[in-house]
Amino acid sequence: MDPLLELAQQQTRRHFLQSAGLGIGTAALSHLMSRPTRGEELLRDAIGGIPGMKSIAPKAKQVVYLFQSGGPAQMDLFDYKPKLAEYAGKDLPESVRSGQRLTGFTNKQKRLPVAPSPFEFHQRGESGTWISDVLPYTANIADDICVINSVHSEAINHDPARMLIQTGSQLAGRPSMGSWVTYGLGSECDNLPAFMVLTSIGHPKRVPQPVSMRLWGSGFLPSRYQGVRMQTAGDPILYVSNPPGIDRSVQERTLETVAALNAREFQETGDAEIQSRTAQYEMAFRMQASVPDLTDISDEPTTTFDLYGEEAKQRGTFSSNCLLARCLLERGVRFVQLYHNGWDHHES
Repeated sequence: MDPLLELAQQQTRRHFLQSAGLGIGTAALSHLMSRPTRGEELLRDAIGGIPGMKSIAPKAKQVVYLFQSGGPAQMDLFDYKPKLAEYAGKDLPESVRSGQRLTGFTNKQKRLPVAPSPFEFHQRGESGTWISDVLPYTANIADDICVINSVHSEAINHDPARMLIQTGSQLAGRPSMGSWVTYGLGSECDNLPAFMVLTSIGHPKRVPQPVSMRLWGSGFLPSRYQGVRMQTAGDPILYVSNPPGIDRSVQERTLETVAALNAREFQETGDAEIQSRTAQYEMAFRMQASVPDLTDISDEPTTTFDLYGEEAKQRGTFSSNCLLARCLLERGVRFVQLYHNGWDHHES
């Protein structure tokens, strides 16, 4: 949906509410204090398609996106390049590099020898997908996955390439994949954000590339579509607990006042981001009751850890995040993004 069209619709709703004697803050607070609905219900007609156009029912209902930052080279996993063996040890032809600048890792090398993969590749399954021996478990499901070898970046460094695959652009500022999905499909979860992010670190001896919040940002879309990152220690989500001396009733009265102020500001400026802020406050209020038990795995049976591994009991590990991702999906979260930095030297 066009963000400008969305803004126009929000303006139209504002005038409707005003003419009916309802400020936008009153409408928001009626949701906040009464029945438990999703924070975006105030903006229902701005989510999930363009009004007046025929909708196509999506086949996919939820998405889990595992991004293995700093993983093994694709030439050792899926991207079979038998020609490299013919040029092993020879200098990389200039026609291949075409004058592209070198990275900081190689710019002082006297030579740039071609290095083929040391691993054996075989065609797997009925599809004949080339997968190396490094991934024996993945090889067994070759017919259930799709391998795309055409994705590439013109950048020579990690960060622009990661930005490209997350947002479609090497430059920061565009919405991430999770933001677009939740913008288009909306939310089915009453008390959790539609787009949630989990991060983990692998081998402790490696210094992983930093993972920036812009990788799950909403760009030029309203901020309610950005990813919400879960923490590996303390509260699962920042500031989900009230500070000392503040109980739930005080929090309610505070939100009433904030919503009223936001309503006045919206009436004066028409800024759509104010509506997003009101909906996010409403969501945050409900999250205080729903989030604390997210990381509680005490009820998980032994068979769960037979599948996910013993590391799943250690919060913040990749295995633990995979288990947590399942819990989020079961609660109706639309898009779950897992980032894993500094791979171990074995297939997870």
